[in-house]
Amino acid sequence: MRGRFRVFGNAAIIATLFVVLFSYAMFQGGFVSWFLFFSFLPIFVYLLMFLFYPMKKWNVTREVTRPIIQAGDKIDVMLRINRNIPFPIYYCIVEEVFPVSLMKADSRTEKYRHMDHPEKRYVERKIKKVVFPGFKRSLALPYTIEQVPRGEHQLRGIRVKLSDIFGFVKREHLFNVSNELIAYPTIRPITMQEQYQNFEQGSVSSSSHHLMNTNVAIGVREYVPGDRFSRIDWKQTARRNNVMTKEFEQEKSTDILLILDSCHYEGMNALAFEAAVEVSLSLMNAFRKQDNQAGLLSIGAEAVYFPSEQNAGVQARINHFLARIQPNGERSFSISVKEEMKQIKAGQMAIVITTRMDDFFKQSMLQVKRRTKRVAVIFIQASDFISEAENHAVQQLRYADIGVQIMTEQQLVHNPIEVNIR
Repeated sequence: MRGRFRVFGNAAIIATLFVVLFSYAMFQGGFVSWFLFFSFLPIFVYLLMFLFYPMKKWNVTREVTRPIIQAGDKIDVMLRINRNIPFPIYYCIVEEVFPVSLMKADSRTEKYRHMDHPEKRYVERKIKKVVFPGFKRSLALPYTIEQVPRGEHQLRGIRVKLSDIFGFVKREHLFNVSNELIAYPTIRPITMQEQYQNFEQGSVSSSSHHLMNTNVAIGVREYVPGDRFSRIDWKQTARRNNVMTKEFEQEKSTDILLILDSCHYEGMNALAFEAAVEVSLSLMNAFRKQDNQAGLLSIGAEAVYFPSEQNAGVQARINHFLARIQPNGERSFSISVKEEMKQIKAGQMAIVITTRMDDFFKQSMLQVKRRTKRVAVIFIQASDFISEAENHAVQQLRYADIGVQIMTEQQLVHNPIEVNIR
């Protein structure tokens, strides 16, 4: 409807100019007035042709170099316009129509310096290119999207505006060109200060301050080329007069479940939630490198569970899920986690990642602890946003032998992130 009004308005302008000049020539008479009228006729014909020029038949495409990236990366985009009729056009404005999801900037660790001002992340992205096509049939317009935020972004439209050389007639059309961009959460380097492991010969959990523990020796065997020199059993070697090496029982990795608080609440800090997503994916990646079985349970409006399976398919689904996830739901996390106890296996180690602690949080964690062998909580929030009630809840959890690590902007701005699971 708006486009039709614009066409009628442009046609009225052309008709008015024609009528004015024709009336002037008729009533004024003489060589000058008719010369002006006939001199305007080529311009009048051009304006009519420009008004009905088939702009909608242009072939407008968008090429994205890397549709799958990590948050904070940049993307190079190429807009191409091809037209069959080389109609002369004075100037053309090409504008990318960005979705709301791209109206944020991800500066990676730098964004956490303003964790107490999450609104500073929001930007107004505008890409406008002014070109002078003339008689050209094809145009190529490159541009770059900097600091792409986490998420699934849909680029759906390219707006093109045209004008004649005099500015009498203006044309505009929105071309529906769809491209999908996926920005996965940034995987941060993690320094694990403590790791819990089980061995097959016992049920008691042991802790170590090393990322990799030695296995449990269960016997000796003859040395074969390739065995580590440090594993030679010198006592047995001297006794048997043959080089003997220690034989180790295969170590059983810890089964870990990460529980991500994806519940929405009033006054939620969006940057703290971004950090929670990044820490969740980074921990999954760190545990996988240590050959630990780690699953993920996200609790929001719905609970989404990913089993602790070491295969590329599950990891790809986790990456895609964490790229799209946004806080949602009306119930608090403390209430929702009680209803999802069936997803928590007995004997697992649970690591809860949250941005809020309410009055029922302690009771929920105690209930989780009764089902699992150990519970740890990573509480992520800006230091200025942590209330006295939340500080009190942290102390109560620690008294109940539930490890709590508080992550603020002071920890998040540095690489690697130090994680204490005590």
